[in-house]
Amino acid sequence: MASSTAPTQDSNAIPCSQSPIDGTPQTMLVDEIPTPNDSNQVNCMDESEETLVLGKKRRLTSVKAECSYCKKQLGGDTKNGTRHLHDHLKICPLKNTRDIKQSILMPKKDTGGKFSVGTYTFNEEIVRKDLASMIVLHEYSLSMVEHFGFHRFLSSLQPLFKVVSRNTVKNDIMKIYEFEKTKTMRIIEKNTSKIAITTDTWTTSNQKKGYMAITAHFIDETWKLRSRIIRFIYVPCPHTAEVLCDVLVDCLMDCYIDRKLSTLTLDNCTTNDVMINLILNKLDNQSLWLEGSLLHMRCCAHILNLIVRDGLDVIGDGIENIHSSVAFWVATPKRCEKFEETACLLKVSTYRKLVLDCKTRWNSTYKMLKVAICYKDVFTRLKQREPLYKSAPKEKEWEIARDIRDKLKVFNSVTELFSGTEYPTANLYFPKICEIKMSLKEWLCCGKSIIERMAMRMLDKFEKYWFQINGIMGVATILDPRYKLRLLHFYFPLIYTNGEDAKKKIERIQDICYNLLNEYLLKSKASEVGASYQSSASSLPSPDESETDHMSKYDKFVASDFKGGRFISPHRSRLHHDTLEALMCSQDWLWNEAKEIDATLSECYTTFHDDVDDETNEDILDTDTYHEEL
Repeated sequence: MASSTAPTQDSNAIPCSQSPIDGTPQTMLVDEIPTPNDSNQVNCMDESEETLVLGKKRRLTSVKAECSYCKKQLGGDTKNGTRHLHDHLKICPLKNTRDIKQSILMPKKDTGGKFSVGTYTFNEEIVRKDLASMIVLHEYSLSMVEHFGFHRFLSSLQPLFKVVSRNTVKNDIMKIYEFEKTKTMRIIEKNTSKIAITTDTWTTSNQKKGYMAITAHFIDETWKLRSRIIRFIYVPCPHTAEVLCDVLVDCLMDCYIDRKLSTLTLDNCTTNDVMINLILNKLDNQSLWLEGSLLHMRCCAHILNLIVRDGLDVIGDGIENIHSSVAFWVATPKRCEKFEETACLLKVSTYRKLVLDCKTRWNSTYKMLKVAICYKDVFTRLKQREPLYKSAPKEKEWEIARDIRDKLKVFNSVTELFSGTEYPTANLYFPKICEIKMSLKEWLCCGKSIIERMAMRMLDKFEKYWFQINGIMGVATILDPRYKLRLLHFYFPLIYTNGEDAKKKIERIQDICYNLLNEYLLKSKASEVGASYQSSASSLPSPDESETDHMSKYDKFVASDFKGGRFISPHRSRLHHDTLEALMCSQDWLWNEAKEIDATLSECYTTFHDDVDDETNEDILDTDTYHEEL
């Protein structure tokens, strides 16, 4: 800002402080606001006052300070201090305009993919926000900002940036969380369609604490499928139905979802069955579909998991030697190297690594067989070269393994389909589950005893859940214009040998559709009657708008992405519950925002746990393993 004196009519007035060259008043910029430690600039301010002597009277003229950016004049007297000058710098509309000599030329890429050169000015606040977002998105530890290597990297990259502490980063993350939470709650509040809720359980890797992730699925006003984590709650022990019910109901009411709730997807266990009954007693049944009879949606992926695990219990002996062989050759690094060397000598591609199965995850058994069969010749050669290797599979066991792999491939592909979050899955579920049921009936007559025993066990478990899931899923199929009732008339006679039973099942699903339609009509009339009592200034919505809002409740439901018990990374397990919730929720919200801007970012959804050397080829971990490890 420039300091100038107000003009006077007295020709005898002489400025006290003048330029040594032309005698004009000296100039002071706002960027050079005097501080208590700078006596020269303070003196300059004191001496910038003009003294006028008129007879016996002594009068002081006011001193003005002029902003160097917007040319606004402010008080420049010493009695005014410098606080108002600092405050003006913060809100000056032209301060962000920098001289090109103070900027850095930086290439920028627009939405069309074209590059242009523009100026860049370092902003510490933006860098701090991006640093906090990076830690949230990729699950870095908060203590990373205190590492020596990180300090040295930043000092080389931008010496002007002052590295913050771990607590400061935590505070920045909490600010991001509060901001994103407000945006998410506003989106859910404005949403007029029904909202489907799914839950998932997480466990800390070291403290064995339980958390519940609550996710909302809905269709927005642009008819796009949305999915948002709304809470990541610590659930104290014991994890009884009453405790889980209280936690879930409190979350629904805090987010004002209790009156928009369509379905609640849970895993299949007796605790959740009891919890549903408790929830129905606490919610207003009038706002639920058919007074809550369709509220409980059993996790379809979990049902498939239970079916396959029961079948694998029967065939455990048939693949025991393959399991033992894989366990032997992945036991030590030296054995792994020897296995790869032998594979190279036999010209067998080694881009896939051996995978040892886990009893609690049936898809790991499928992956183990899928990879092991590729290395059949390697196992045979190593039997001749390694005396300690005693469990080499025989040819008959390899044939059984191929049959089991082919059967499990059907379940694996359907599970992947159901676990999608970017597309509707309810309308896809019914035809796929019917295909599985038909396949199980065919396997019963395949002539191979071990496959027949597996199919019989799977079919028994399938029948246990079939009646509970074919109702609402059948409705979703009917609403799909590609299928409608024709699909039911095609599959049900094949599934039920008795034609009368098939007819009753189809009529049952039709009744559910009619009941939903009648409920919709009644609520539509009730809403119109309620709206007629409003002030004359308000008008009723047009029939098209009303129908769009209400019919959204019939829309397709997104099944939960079940992967069994999920674990929180060790460095996050030590954090406080509130901090952990902020990290988990913010990560989901930030990724959703990023993918809305650039859809290709879904390929970048990785954490620092997912490092793979380029030389080993990314196909080492196929899509199943990648999503499972996340």
